[in-house]
Amino acid sequence: MATILVGGQWGDEGKGKIVSYLCLKDKPDIIARAGVGPNAGHTVIYKGKKYPLRLTPSGFIYEKARLLIGAGVLVNPEVILKEIQDLGISDRIGIDKRCGIIEEKHIKRDKSSGHLAKTIGSTGTGCGPANIDRANRSLKLAQDIEILKPYLTDVPLEINQGLDNGKKVLVEGSQGFGLSLFYGTYPYVTSKDTNAGMAAVDVGIGPRRVKDVIVVFKTFPSRVGEGPFPTEMTMEEAERLGIVEYGTVTGRRRRSGRFDFEMAKYSVMINSASQIALTCLDYLDREIKGVKSYDELSSKAKSFVEEVEKKMGVPVTLISTGPDIEETIDLREEKL
Repeated sequence: MATILVGGQWGDEGKGKIVSYLCLKDKPDIIARAGVGPNAGHTVIYKGKKYPLRLTPSGFIYEKARLLIGAGVLVNPEVILKEIQDLGISDRIGIDKRCGIIEEKHIKRDKSSGHLAKTIGSTGTGCGPANIDRANRSLKLAQDIEILKPYLTDVPLEINQGLDNGKKVLVEGSQGFGLSLFYGTYPYVTSKDTNAGMAAVDVGIGPRRVKDVIVVFKTFPSRVGEGPFPTEMTMEEAERLGIVEYGTVTGRRRRSGRFDFEMAKYSVMINSASQIALTCLDYLDREIKGVKSYDELSSKAKSFVEEVEKKMGVPVTLISTGPDIEETIDLREEKL
């Protein structure tokens, strides 16, 4: 059975860190990337080195895993080829032959559109215009790009055959619930759905193939770009708390806010979450940074975790207390 991991807020929840931890701990045979495309960045910090990723699955650090990019993901050939070279993963990555291709014309349209670039706060990576062309049936696919042919595969076939043979599959979504084209803060959203059901579609598996859905929440959620943010705090307040972050793709300063329980509960419902991963808990109490045991958490931190569990009705099984993969509390054996 497959596990799907998605973001529960506006992206930047720390999915890359959680995926990487799960891959080192659980050793999945296949790690598949779902989501929109290179407009979402995942940052992995492992053994002191930072890896900013835009298309490669964050679990690449587990060297025995097959890495796949689902047909629902838009691919910029320049971006993925550079990541393949930089990460040395040419022998184990597969790109679905039906992935849509982002061309320079899409990027130009994205950046020149006053509506997308200025009003909505698009990342300018060409994803929206490319998805428009896909809907118009005029988009190039990966199978049309000669330089991608060495990496092309049938992702649904690989994953479903793997599941038939008892292999572990982890599906990694991108962005977050609040950016869903259908359920997010429209029109300040991305160009497709971002939830667990869509992630399954992106990689070609049906709902009966999914065992667990892990929704990642950030203790102090953040948002890049325009759009509603009901619990937003001022930049000055964020700085007093030591929260100064920048988007992986855009480099823009992230807006920060307090945990929104109402939004989180709706996200849990839409995603049918079976587990919650809670990141940046150390922002709540700096003294717990790097703690790896629940017993070592402060009473303030424990109270927050318990409040999330009570209000969501879903167990918090993974807690991040710092950016490094090893700074993680794993409660799955106790709670599942």
